[in-house]
Amino acid sequence: MPEPVPEGKPAVDAPAEDGADSETDGDEPQSTELTGLFVEKPPNSVVAVAGTDVTFIAKVDSTSLTRKPTMKWLKGKWLDLGSKAGKHLQFKETYDRNTKVCIYTYEMKIIKVVPGDAGGYRCEVTSKDKCDSSTFEISVEAAHQDEQADILSAFKRAKKKKPEKEEPEIDVWELLKSAHPSEYEKIAFKYGITDLRGMLKRLKKMKAEPIVHSEAFLKKLESCYSVDKGKKITLRCEVVDPNVQVKWLKNGQEIKPSAKYIMEASGNVRTLTINKATLADDAAYECVVGEDKSFTEVFVKEPPVTITKLMDDYHVVVGDRVEFEIEVSEEGAHVMFFEDQEIHKDKDSKYRFKKDGKKHTLIIQEATLDDIGMYHAWTNGGHTKGELEVEEKELEVLQDIADLTVRATDQAMFKCEVSDDKVTGKWYKDGVEVLPSERIKMTHIGRFHRLIIDNVKPEDAGDYTFVPDGYALSLSAKLNFLEIKIDYVPRQEPPKIHLDTTGNMVSQNTIIVVAGNKLRLDVEITGEPAPTVVWSKGDKPITDTEGRVRVEARKDLSCFVIEGAERDDEGNYSITVTNPAGEDKAVLFLKIVDVPDPPENIKCTGVGEDCASIVWDPPKFDGGAPVKGYLMERKKKGSSRWTKLNFDVYESTTYEAKRMIEGVLYEMRVFAVNSIGMSQPSLSSKPFMPIAPTSEPTRLTVHDVTDSTCSLKWLAPEKIGAGGLDGYVIEYCKEGDTEWVVANQELCERQGYVVRGLPVGEKINFRVVAVNMAGRSPPALMSQPVTIREIVEHPKIRLPRDLRTKYIRRVGEKINLTIPFQGKPRPIATWFKDGKPLDEKIVNVRNSNVDSILFIRSAEREHSGTYELVLKIENMEDRASINIRIVDKPGPPLNVRATDIWGFNAALEWEPPKDDGNCDISGYTIQKADMKTKEWFTVYEHNRRTNCTVSDLVMGNEYMFRVYSENLCGLSEEPRMSKNTAVIAKTGVTPYKEKDMCCSPKFTQPLVDRSVVAGYSTAISCAVKGFPKPKIVWMKNKMIIGEDPKYLMQNNQGVLTLNIRKPSTFDGGKYSCMAVNELGKDEVECTLNVRAPPPGVPQPLQELLWYLWETTTV
Repeated sequence: MPEPVPEGKPAVDAPAEDGADSETDGDEPQSTELTGLFVEKPPNSVVAVAGTDVTFIAKVDSTSLTRKPTMKWLKGKWLDLGSKAGKHLQFKETYDRNTKVCIYTYEMKIIKVVPGDAGGYRCEVTSKDKCDSSTFEISVEAAHQDEQADILSAFKRAKKKKPEKEEPEIDVWELLKSAHPSEYEKIAFKYGITDLRGMLKRLKKMKAEPIVHSEAFLKKLESCYSVDKGKKITLRCEVVDPNVQVKWLKNGQEIKPSAKYIMEASGNVRTLTINKATLADDAAYECVVGEDKSFTEVFVKEPPVTITKLMDDYHVVVGDRVEFEIEVSEEGAHVMFFEDQEIHKDKDSKYRFKKDGKKHTLIIQEATLDDIGMYHAWTNGGHTKGELEVEEKELEVLQDIADLTVRATDQAMFKCEVSDDKVTGKWYKDGVEVLPSERIKMTHIGRFHRLIIDNVKPEDAGDYTFVPDGYALSLSAKLNFLEIKIDYVPRQEPPKIHLDTTGNMVSQNTIIVVAGNKLRLDVEITGEPAPTVVWSKGDKPITDTEGRVRVEARKDLSCFVIEGAERDDEGNYSITVTNPAGEDKAVLFLKIVDVPDPPENIKCTGVGEDCASIVWDPPKFDGGAPVKGYLMERKKKGSSRWTKLNFDVYESTTYEAKRMIEGVLYEMRVFAVNSIGMSQPSLSSKPFMPIAPTSEPTRLTVHDVTDSTCSLKWLAPEKIGAGGLDGYVIEYCKEGDTEWVVANQELCERQGYVVRGLPVGEKINFRVVAVNMAGRSPPALMSQPVTIREIVEHPKIRLPRDLRTKYIRRVGEKINLTIPFQGKPRPIATWFKDGKPLDEKIVNVRNSNVDSILFIRSAEREHSGTYELVLKIENMEDRASINIRIVDKPGPPLNVRATDIWGFNAALEWEPPKDDGNCDISGYTIQKADMKTKEWFTVYEHNRRTNCTVSDLVMGNEYMFRVYSENLCGLSEEPRMSKNTAVIAKTGVTPYKEKDMCCSPKFTQPLVDRSVVAGYSTAISCAVKGFPKPKIVWMKNKMIIGEDPKYLMQNNQGVLTLNIRKPSTFDGGKYSCMAVNELGKDEVECTLNVRAPPPGVPQPLQELLWYLWETTTV
């Protein structure tokens, strides 16, 4: 709780009715002591008049701060007033950019102060590692008629108060330790304690622990710690031995060091830091040194429970059901309902409370005029109210009773209809209440009230009145008795129909028959002479005496029979009897009743996590009897087993099915029920799946702001569920407004969106809602409004590190350079090459909001040069240069020559190539060759100089040389030959005359005729000599054998072999081999006979015979 401060000076009171903000009055200006970050604090004590506005101002100096300060306004110790901002509480933050002093001004305004606003308050400012706070109190007094006198008296009362002693802030643990158990729940609600039971268990354990002196600890842990959820807390103790190792335990289990739990030792101090505290960290902790232990408790406080759906007002009539429903931010939250005082269920039975997750409902079963008033709901972090207005129910007369004139022995029936089917009433005759008897009956069916008088007598005539109970209303009618005198005519009697429909007739001239049943109507007929009887349906006479519908005649009786009544039999029937004395006629309406048709259009209108709302249309035909209600069944899709959902008839056509499994497809069907029975089942509904909306999107942030747009980004909801995620809806509203505007007409599937068309300079609040087939999720809100104004940002090119030096690529390679930049508004990017505008026909350029791309599909030497990117915003610009070099293989070196020869050595020199390939020459490769063999051997590789010495040359040989250039791309395509040769002379040795070994080719071993079996590979061989080495040509039937894969030709030191792979009979013939050199040629030939294998000889035996034949031949 805030610390009380002596009220030695006048307090800020409420303003007059003109609505101006409150100011401090008095003989002397009131001042507050400035400490820490505050430049100006709210007054220590304020006396406010109920119904007026009060404003509190705090100013913070941010000159020494590295980041913007954050201000919190708190009531009591825990209640953050920021969550209750609205019509009653308003917060404002301003910053004057024109002054040199960095002063932030924070205002809290209470609109129309009420007694509940009295108490201690605290404003707390934080900025990184700096913090400061100021406490103040508000007293609320009742308003007086004379407002000026009230203000003066308020100041007088404020001056008369004696200074109070400062009290330390109240700690919840200490408060619970000293409080009576009956006060626990009240304290928990006041200070936002959600887990009261667990806290009391630990409190009991703390009380039971004896205080024992410890030899290992200089200072033990505090008895308890408290921390807000998501914040950091440090447990600290001091040990005697600075070198001792300690263990930290949580609920008896050792804690291992991690990013969450950081254990530190500094001298005698041992600390345990818990980062980002969660509810799981709400536990008992121990620091263990040997056998000694230090205990403490950590209490993690959840944020205050706020009200997310406010209470609605109700306007009802007497007897209606009222449900005040609210939604809170957390499940299991404690909510209190008030009217004039707190409402308890056991105190007044007409109130009921209902909890469904985050929903809390106060139910009044039947509203009365005494229930009129304002109803409040309170949580520890919010308040809402709703007004109940109850009116008297007006009764409407739908059908008045009518005057009747009846004859003796006839029946008289008075009938009226009122709007409420629950209203009862009484019947009166001439002011005297009518009581039921065997002859007089009173009925009440639905909205109809009837008074039936059988066998009317003259004394029944009079005024009859119906008076509804509870209403100042009466309905009156008159019953007139009619006497009829009949003269007796001898010998003739007019015909008379005597209808007796006892058990069938439900009202005058109406007979009801259940479809499928049999109707037999026996009508007694009298008259002299015997009358003639005619039955008719409408205008069509019924003459059949046999069949389903027939007429039977008996003495003094006429029988009308219908076997198995059908719906088509319904209609008006008449019986007419005639004789010479007269005629009589009776009209009957035959009503056929049946079970109703099945309900129609069964469909699901909404789903939840484990429920679904089902609606349907009533049956087109009710079977002739009112539908009493419906029976519902459901089943899983693909299953054949239907499950009943209700056993009692359900009257409405809307039903909420519960206890379903999320993510499973269900089908529903409905039966209609009337007084006759139950209909056939309806067609099954389309399959539907119970699903719940997702949780709210996370990490909603602003990515970019311009003069008319705001770019938002967020992450997907933590909980999506079986319904998946269809997209997002982005909404915004101006600061202070409550009407949210939808920014996107279609669902946004990405986790980012640019809201366009925003007013410049306005402060706009944004929120994002996830949507799936179950509906909208709770919204993700911005912590504070966004000012729509683009901030001019200087253009800046962020040249990649690898492009800050020379950029080298080979000819033919692709060049794709992405140069990121920044700046607002969008910069204009322009490319130059060697100081001239870039020709985009040669080099492709693409610019975006954040980068510029330079693209060359195939690099050429002429693409080399200095490329410059110029970025401009109005009169501001930035430049960056890139040196691009396209390289190729070099040309051969120039003027290669042997400059000196001595002993077995030769000195070579040359000049660099004319074309270096557009990059530095990295070296040279030198090769030598004997003039006799002309085979090249590498002498040096990567020789960096333009000269070298070739050693180990053979005496008496003549050598020639060649040199390759080498750069980044490799060796030159062609070498440069030396202009002269190097002859290694023989010194001190008698000259040796070399023998001439040249000779024309001559075969030393001829080809031999062969006979082979088809399908088996064979070879023919011969040997040849000759110098220079002769060229060998194989022929078949004087035709040169080319690169035929069937033949393989080999030459091994003059031994020539021709391999023939699996020859066929077509491969037989004359094969010849010819050797040719510059001195002559020689040729040998042989015959190859390929024969087919003997018929009927097994394959293994063929192979054996072939082997024996080969051996014999050799």
